[in-house]
Amino acid sequence: MRDMSTMIGTDWAFQRYESVRATLPDARFAASSHEGRDLGDTVDAYDAYILDAFGVLNRGETAIDGAVERMAALRALGKRLVVLTNAASYTRAEVLAKYHRLGFDFTASEVVSSRDVAFAGLPTLPEGTFWAAAAAPEDDFSDAPSGVQIAHLADNPDLLKTAGGFLLLSSARWDAADTKALTDALLENPRPLVVANPDLVAPREEGLSLEPGLIAHDITERTGGKAMFFGKPFGNAFDTALARLADIPRDRIAMVGDTLHTDVLGGAAAGIGSILITDHGLFSGHDVAPYIEKSAIRPSWIVATT
Repeated sequence: MRDMSTMIGTDWAFQRYESVRATLPDARFAASSHEGRDLGDTVDAYDAYILDAFGVLNRGETAIDGAVERMAALRALGKRLVVLTNAASYTRAEVLAKYHRLGFDFTASEVVSSRDVAFAGLPTLPEGTFWAAAAAPEDDFSDAPSGVQIAHLADNPDLLKTAGGFLLLSSARWDAADTKALTDALLENPRPLVVANPDLVAPREEGLSLEPGLIAHDITERTGGKAMFFGKPFGNAFDTALARLADIPRDRIAMVGDTLHTDVLGGAAAGIGSILITDHGLFSGHDVAPYIEKSAIRPSWIVATT
């Protein structure tokens, strides 16, 4: 998100997640958490892992130390792997190429992105109208469903008046003025608001960045309207990922992530285990225990690193 020279911190992000808790799925959590050093300590408990990307496999464009080797070790034990990412700035081919560039060997069938889930669930707009997208400048929307028309909102502000709906894929070209402009447009003429990345923040090399989910909540709180969310922690994303693991009992599958309100809550709501990675994402440098107690979102396992 533009104009954010000072990155926000863990406490702010946690409180903002708590403030939107009523919009997130309901879930039941483990009574207590097992603890370990890394995913290797969990292998007796699970046959398959659904993996968050940011904070588990990578921070921004950098692989987390040991993550490539851990994936290889899990495969050697016969574990099944699926990546479930809320990164909606990339096409399916681009996100797979990113993982390969970082050294991971995931196949196309092992990667589920919230972008794919959102595109599959887009509502139908009035004939001849476009989705106006908040997107990275290089996004060409070539993976959009047939017949769906998407245009960059940043390149054509007139879409605030003419678009049939709005699609939040990326915060790369977004600032507070854009939030106000879209809020005003939706107050004047309510239209669908689809969020393909429900994250409020994401861990990057330099700190936490602000993400499309935050934009959407800011707008809906001002308009009194609703947004359609696709991605973790919502069931549409987990349904898609779990379809890849349909032959494995849910109690033998774990969601691995760095965030309580998306990864752990979403996994629990889907009826699978959850593993919180503490050292590389939202809670890096923090004692996670107070956050777990305050939110009552308790993972099945807590481990320091992938």
